[in-house]
Amino acid sequence: MKAGTAVAVLVGATAGAVARRLVGGGAQRDGVALVTGGSRGLGLLIGRELAARGYRLAICARDADELAAAEADLTARGAQVLAVPCDVTDQAQVDELVRSVVARFGRLDVLVNNAGVIQVAPLADLTVDDFAEAQGVMFWGAVYPTLAALPHLREHGRGHIINITSIGGKISVPHLLPYNCAKFAAVGLSEGLRAELTGTGVTVTTVVPGLMRTGSHLRAHFKGQRRKEFAWFALAASLPVLSMDAERAARRIVDAGTAGRVELILTPAAKLAVRVHGMFPATTVRALGVVNRLLPKSAGHAGPAVTGQVASAELDSPLLRAATTLGRSAARRLNQYAAGQ
Repeated sequence: MKAGTAVAVLVGATAGAVARRLVGGGAQRDGVALVTGGSRGLGLLIGRELAARGYRLAICARDADELAAAEADLTARGAQVLAVPCDVTDQAQVDELVRSVVARFGRLDVLVNNAGVIQVAPLADLTVDDFAEAQGVMFWGAVYPTLAALPHLREHGRGHIINITSIGGKISVPHLLPYNCAKFAAVGLSEGLRAELTGTGVTVTTVVPGLMRTGSHLRAHFKGQRRKEFAWFALAASLPVLSMDAERAARRIVDAGTAGRVELILTPAAKLAVRVHGMFPATTVRALGVVNRLLPKSAGHAGPAVTGQVASAELDSPLLRAATTLGRSAARRLNQYAAGQ
């Protein structure tokens, strides 16, 4: 091969690699992605990131007004969007959602199981219904879309499932027990799917985020001493040392998922915690027992839950508002403020 030809080939190959990196590991420009829980928070960010890489989008959520706001946001960014109201705990609704996506776009290439709910309270202030709700949204709400989408993902011999789990699915932290249980189930589902789908052309990526600044503290549900519960959770979800910039997280998630990586653990703190817990599980559980003693005590009854937005208004703390500036800024960008609250 002549020197000039060799240089041209090298330059061309390098340019091609850069181009594939920019569009997320060589994703097709006519690819179609479905994001559950795509109306706000991390789901909305993942939708924006996929749209920026040329994917046509389908998003779903239970709240039609929030879904319409997300659709307008994504459309304004140039995305082709199908927004479908859907409760992911209802298999019939999920089956119809997937049928609608394929009918509209003709295919499905990426499924992002992202829908979630957060309940914050000590065990004594929780009910069986809280556990059932968490399992419904974050376990069955991943099972149903996966089963409905798999035939379409396999059709072209190349598809991706991206399961958004949590550090709570690796280490069960106090005052988040329903959430942790559902996320542990989601991790088991995701890892088992990866093994069973090996060789089919469909990859499964288990995403394990630590705390991210998505504004989710305003939409979490708080029970017991709800103002105190909100205060600690809002701080943890907003402070830079403890939480990660959500836009950067979304980019890394889409990179990993479209490249077919097995697992992505976000934030250095989450990576360290998983490693320490793997080596010294008894030690970490004892340490979490100490943490539990520092958290608010039970109110002595399983009273009604309120959202973080309501708890914040009840608390009315200028100091907490100042300390959670980054989290509230993320909430404004990511459609987290509920109308009428």
